Amino acid sequence: MQAIWYDRLGEAREVLQFGELPTPAPGAGEVLVRLRASGVNPADCNRRAGRLGRGQEFPRVIPNSDGAGVVAAVGAGVDASWVGRRIWLHNGQRGRAFGTAAEYIALDHRLVAPLPDFLDFAAGACLGIPCMTAHQAVFRDGPVAGQTVLVTGGAGAVGHYAVQLARWGGARVIATVSSPAKAAEARAAGADVVIDYRTENVAARVMDATGGAGVERVVEVDFGGNLDTTLEVLKVNGVVAMYSSLKTREPVVPVIRFMFKAATVHFIQLGLSPLALRAQAQADIARWLAEAPGGGIHRVASRHRLADTAAAHEAVERGDKNGTVVVEIG
Repeated sequence: MQAIWYDRLGEAREVLQFGELPTPAPGAGEVLVRLRASGVNPADCNRRAGRLGRGQEFPRVIPNSDGAGVVAAVGAGVDASWVGRRIWLHNGQRGRAFGTAAEYIALDHRLVAPLPDFLDFAAGACLGIPCMTAHQAVFRDGPVAGQTVLVTGGAGAVGHYAVQLARWGGARVIATVSSPAKAAEARAAGADVVIDYRTENVAARVMDATGGAGVERVVEVDFGGNLDTTLEVLKVNGVVAMYSSLKTREPVVPVIRFMFKAATVHFIQLGLSPLALRAQAQADIARWLAEAPGGGIHRVASRHRLADTAAAHEAVERGDKNGTVVVEIG
């Protein structure tokens, strides 16, 4: 099969190689997927570059964890009806050497989910880590119907899905963004209130929008950077679900202030979450795709050929993408 791989860590154009590798065979409990699209996440780039304290995990790595395609074969113990089905997958490369930047991947059948016929493979490659992470951030602590959810970074890859899922779940959604263009995207996703954090006082706007009550949930893209605002707007017994804190990686956390909010803080890391939670996310996402107008909004930031995966990684690393960078295969 054609594939991209790296044998050492470094910059994308220095270490990513394109060529032929053996096509894998599905083991017990696995499916073999003929990939049609591979989604590139910041985590994929960080692993390849050795950022965030990560070393080389395996002697040879095929990058990228998300993807979509068609099941070509199944291993022992997997229902044969999967063969020929269109699917999307998540965590293809987490804890494994070989990810989705290839024509085929063999992986645990529990990591794949049916892809509706009305979505193309590029849209399917957007779902994976961004949508699954968004689901956990919104729903891990129970239903949100009738609650107010603050989504920071509401136009980002995870935040954009969080806005859509929270609205689908019956919540009133407040989103923060960094520009008028992103404000329009958050509104299109279903945000009831949109706040430009570069030009507005977020805490004051949230409290005004909630009649001084605050919010029950916060879906947080920069836990450390937004601590003061979070504590101002979070209701007693509220929940903060954080999935990133890159701008402030080691914040000083005001524990007493959180204690007197009786707050819950969940640190969301999809690859380490129990499979039962991920199975629930897959089931809920299937329902959302079927019920959302147009099957939801899935933003493809740019498309690249498999041989140009280095350019796809660079597009993610520039930090200005709008949606998911997708590598199209075949």
